[in-house]
Amino acid sequence: MTTWRSRTLGAAAWLATLCCLVAASANAHQFAPALLALQELGEDRVSVRWKQPSVRVMGSNLQPVLPVDCVGIGEPRVIREGTGMVATWLISCRDGLLGRSIGVEGIPSSRADVLLRIGLLDGRSLSQVLTPEQPSLTVNEKAGSMGVFRGYAGLGVEHILTGWDHLLFVLGLVLLVGWGRRLLWTVTAFTTGHSLTLALAVLGLVKFPQAPIEAAIAASIYLLAVELACKGIGKVSLMERWTWSIAGLFGLLHGLGFAGALSEVGLPAGDIPLALFAFNVGIEVGQLLFVALVLVLWRGTLSLRTEWPVWVSRAPAYGIGTLAVFWFCERVTGILLAS
Repeated sequence: MTTWRSRTLGAAAWLATLCCLVAASANAHQFAPALLALQELGEDRVSVRWKQPSVRVMGSNLQPVLPVDCVGIGEPRVIREGTGMVATWLISCRDGLLGRSIGVEGIPSSRADVLLRIGLLDGRSLSQVLTPEQPSLTVNEKAGSMGVFRGYAGLGVEHILTGWDHLLFVLGLVLLVGWGRRLLWTVTAFTTGHSLTLALAVLGLVKFPQAPIEAAIAASIYLLAVELACKGIGKVSLMERWTWSIAGLFGLLHGLGFAGALSEVGLPAGDIPLALFAFNVGIEVGQLLFVALVLVLWRGTLSLRTEWPVWVSRAPAYGIGTLAVFWFCERVTGILLAS
C-alpha cells in the first residue's frame, strides 16, 4: 500500500523535473521589450531613440513606423547598451508630432511588447505599450491612467512568467514548505522583500551593478537547492527554521533583478508611482498564477497513487541546483569577459 509521503515526494520530483526541463530549454530572462522614444526638440526637429534586445526571436523584424513626411537628418548612431542595441537619430517633422500616428511593425512575430514614449514640446509626455492588437498610437492627448496601469502591469506579468530563475526560486520555496498557511507567509515575505528593493532601486535610492545581481540571484537559487537536499535526507535545514526571514532576505536580492528589467524600458514622466505600482502588481499576479499552477499539478500527480523510490525525493534539489550552477557560471563568465 502506498504511503502519502512516498506519493508526495514522487509528485514533487516529477513537477520539479518538468519545470527544470522547461527552464533549461529557455533563457533565464527573456524579458527584453523594445523601446521607441521620441522627443520634440523645437524647430520641427525630433530626436528618435530605438532600442531592441540583442537576442530576438528567430525571424522577427521589428521596425519603427514614423510619419511618412518626417525626414531623417544625418546617419543613425548605434551603440550597445545593457541587453540591447540602441540607435539614435534626428528627424524633421513639419508642425511637430501632434495628430500623427507612430507605431512599430513586426510585433506579432517578435512575441514581445514594445514600449512607446513620446515627449512633446509643451512638456506633456505620452506612454503606451504597443501590442499586436494595438501596434500604433495617434499623438493627440495624454494616455489615461488606466492605460499606463494596464501596460506596465502586463510588462510585470510578462517578466515574471518568462524569468525562469525567479520561477525556479518560487518553486523551491513551494517544495520546501509545502502548501498551507506556512506557504502563504513565506511567499508574502518574499514578495515584501522584492517589492521594497524594486521601489528603492527604480527610484534611484539604491544602486547596484546589474550583472553581479543576476549572478547573486543564481547563487540564491543554488542555496535554496541545498536546503531542499537537506530536507530530502531528513535534516532540518536553516531555511526550514527561519523560512520567512530568509525568504524575505532573498526577496530583497530578487527585487534588484526586477528593477534591472524595469530600467530597460524606464518609467513615464508624471506617472512614475502608478507605473511602478502597476509593474509590481503584474509581478505578483504572475507569481501567484505560477504558485497556483504548481499546487494544482502537485495535487493532480498525488492522485496517481504511485509509490516512488526514496532517491526520487532528491531529484528536485539536484535539478534546480544544476541549473543554478549553470546560470551562475554563465553570468560570472559574462562579467569577466566584459571587464
